[in-house]
Amino acid sequence: MRSILRKKNGKQHESFSIVENKRVAGGKVVQRHVLYLGEINSNQQAAWRRTIEIFEEGELEPKTVALFPEDRAVAISSEQIVRIRLKDLQLKRPRQWGACWLAAVLYEKLQLDGFWAQKLPPNRKGTRWDLVLQTLITYRLLDPGSEWKLHRQWFEATAMGDLLGADFGLVDIHKLYECLDLLLPHKRALFDHLTTRWKDLFNAQFDVLLYDLTSTYCESDPVFGEGDKRKFGYSRDKRPDCVQVVIALVVTPEGFPLGYEVMPGNTSDRTTLPGFLKLIEEQYGKARRIWIMDRGIPTKKDLAAMRQSDPPIHYLVGTPKGSLSRYEKKLLELPWHKVREGVEVKLLKEEKEFLVLAQSQDRRTKERSMRRRQLKWLCRRLKEIQSMKFSKKTDLAMKLGAARQQAPSAWRLVQVEIAESEPEPSFSFWLRKKKLRQVRQREGRYLLRSNLTEEPPAQLWHLYIQLTQVEEAFKNLKGDLALRPLFHQKEARIETHIFVAFLAYCLHVTLRRWLRDLAPGLTPRSVMDKFRSLQMIDVHLPTTDGRKVILSRYTQPEKDLQMLLNQLKLQLPEQPPPKITASGELAD
Repeated sequence: MRSILRKKNGKQHESFSIVENKRVAGGKVVQRHVLYLGEINSNQQAAWRRTIEIFEEGELEPKTVALFPEDRAVAISSEQIVRIRLKDLQLKRPRQWGACWLAAVLYEKLQLDGFWAQKLPPNRKGTRWDLVLQTLITYRLLDPGSEWKLHRQWFEATAMGDLLGADFGLVDIHKLYECLDLLLPHKRALFDHLTTRWKDLFNAQFDVLLYDLTSTYCESDPVFGEGDKRKFGYSRDKRPDCVQVVIALVVTPEGFPLGYEVMPGNTSDRTTLPGFLKLIEEQYGKARRIWIMDRGIPTKKDLAAMRQSDPPIHYLVGTPKGSLSRYEKKLLELPWHKVREGVEVKLLKEEKEFLVLAQSQDRRTKERSMRRRQLKWLCRRLKEIQSMKFSKKTDLAMKLGAARQQAPSAWRLVQVEIAESEPEPSFSFWLRKKKLRQVRQREGRYLLRSNLTEEPPAQLWHLYIQLTQVEEAFKNLKGDLALRPLFHQKEARIETHIFVAFLAYCLHVTLRRWLRDLAPGLTPRSVMDKFRSLQMIDVHLPTTDGRKVILSRYTQPEKDLQMLLNQLKLQLPEQPPPKITASGELAD
């Protein structure tokens, strides 16, 4: 503990700090500043009158007292003087504070505290469900894991209780699960609240919508009840051995989610669009919206219905590469229009929609590299299989089938024939050169279709590449927010798990949009990692009468973090008020 004497306005002021001694090269000792405690009264008359409020254990109201080191002479006599033994100072319970505080700032920025306080009032036992939910969301954002880990480890390792003014009873394991059961009825009201807040904060626009689907698998053992959404289906997570659910998500080009739905795991992408169009229209009303989707989602019937809607629903969607053959001759006659360096487009007008052929040099290089790598591997593997000896034809077929499954795209470029008359099973293979030439011509090219007949082709291309935002949303949900796998055994809990992850993503995308204006170049994850460096520590100052003064203090930010705070126009709150124990024992 180091004291610093400063003279100001002719008076002497003594403040104290916690410093760490570090021995460096040459035997020299340097001190690293850890914690600033502030001014503790000295023996001057002006300092005697300088008092602080202390919350005494078991008392409802704070008491005003003056602190004095035990070795200082005091010229006054008062019951409101507490003498402390500085030599017995202790630092206890370091815990993460900064990232939790930043999450609370984002939570208040979206006014989720007021929204959930209204939707989730305390129960008759006084349980604050809104604070339980805020803890679950912050945990999902900062250090995602199971509710059991939150209960057993995370809450005590952070200053979440200090920020919310709650104790460990807030994260009783039963309360965490019971809170999940209260959320789903408020889903649509939450979407309305969030869209209003994003309009107020960032002037967000919701006329361009990106729609896509993903799946996430469950660690659950079938068989389930009739109507359960956990089904086997096409797994985007490469886990066909697990049951799954499908998540449909709509976001804006800035990443703001407008809504999501959880569907059975065997849902086909092509069956989801009409229901989602109706859902968005019912919740937000009819408006001029542009829907941007991947090629596997809409059917011809869906697109026709969108064109015939009143008002018409505009769309921009990719098409299968096989569609290029149908329009190839017409497109060859049209000139290329340069969009930017390395990207060109062609526009073909049909009766009720436009077709846009785009080619990207970077995409061509990427697709060509992938194709070459896969084709080289397949040829090498086929030669290895040729050198093997097989007693049965089925054994050879199984080896070839495994190679085909490993390199499906390259397999279409190779012709394989199994010999029929030879005593031992064998085969030969060769390259399909005509097919290879066709594939090379189409690499880096993709065909779009749209009923936005007034938009120039360059603008249509710019709109379509924004589809990466919904892919980024899925990446954040499955990566940073650890959406998968789902361990809950009840279907309703699976949906609420996704709901909490969705709320955490809302904080994540709000921070990303905030950084874009004030600190471009920084990602939400890097900013949260910087704020993790702010720790909270309890400073225990024993008194001469057997009690302890407890100062909970967060550490001072380093220079780079202070610059970030200034850039984001954030100011750290005041340090928490001191407490004093009645018996000298720490309360559990």
